[in-house]
Amino acid sequence: MTDLDPTSTLRLIFAGVAAFLLLASSIGGALAWRGPLAGSALIANLNARINAWWVMVGVLAIAFWIGRGGVILLFAFISFQALREFISVTYTRSGDHGALVWSFFFFLPLQYALIAVDWYGLFSILIPVYAFLLLPISATLGADTKRFFERAAKVQWGLMICVYCVSHVPALLTLEIPEFAGRNLQLIAFLVLTVQSSDVFQYIWGKLLGRHPLAPGISPSKTVEGLLGGVLTSTALGAALWWITPFAPWQAALVALCVNLFGFFGGLVLSAIKRDRGLKDWGSMIEGHGGMLDRVDSISFSAPIFFHIVRYWWVP
Repeated sequence: MTDLDPTSTLRLIFAGVAAFLLLASSIGGALAWRGPLAGSALIANLNARINAWWVMVGVLAIAFWIGRGGVILLFAFISFQALREFISVTYTRSGDHGALVWSFFFFLPLQYALIAVDWYGLFSILIPVYAFLLLPISATLGADTKRFFERAAKVQWGLMICVYCVSHVPALLTLEIPEFAGRNLQLIAFLVLTVQSSDVFQYIWGKLLGRHPLAPGISPSKTVEGLLGGVLTSTALGAALWWITPFAPWQAALVALCVNLFGFFGGLVLSAIKRDRGLKDWGSMIEGHGGMLDRVDSISFSAPIFFHIVRYWWVP
């Protein structure tokens, strides 16, 4: 672990990310100006993605600067937007309105409020137990039985993925790790950097070397080469970032490998849902990336795994 104080460590992390984005912007600008693919849709999409990353990193930096409250509010907003995108493309009827109100305006804010007050006992079961039971009860009161099982399951699934799973990112702030006090934001930085970099590296390796589609019926752009290159590269990055965590280098590599694999399959699962609904993207909120759920699909699967790895391995 670094000898720098927490604030200096976070500044160094964001400075490194900014330097990487500056390099990417320079390369993207050069390719758009004089490269062999100048004016192509591929380069335009690449630059749109890079510009969006500048905005997303800036928003995350502001949340980190505000502190615990800023991070919790940011991920509560992310959950709200992701759940809105999920529900907007699923089949619902007027009988579901009560369950949806409970989801958006009771269970979602309460989940994040429990994190804010560090009530793990209720935070960990609020949605998988109480929401799971109460939402179909609310839908039943609507007296609409058409495709009831399907409708109830979709609302429950959306709340689990978009709220419960994503909320494990700020929940990292509640963990008390020996000799790591005041540095929990670094755990969030480690998780976000490794998982999101895996998505980026999968995209790059897939474009450079992709030859064998992994699941063409679900996500035609995902290839075996992209998966292997992306996961291995981001795992190496995770190992290199061991100094911002309580992990040893080999532990950081194993943890990074684990969350990257879960992140990949999270993206694949959400892509399968999109294909079932006839969609390419969940939305158009983030230029070059699609919707909010397109950006956090991998986080939604990796965050709970990472949280419990840290909680059971490093918290006494």
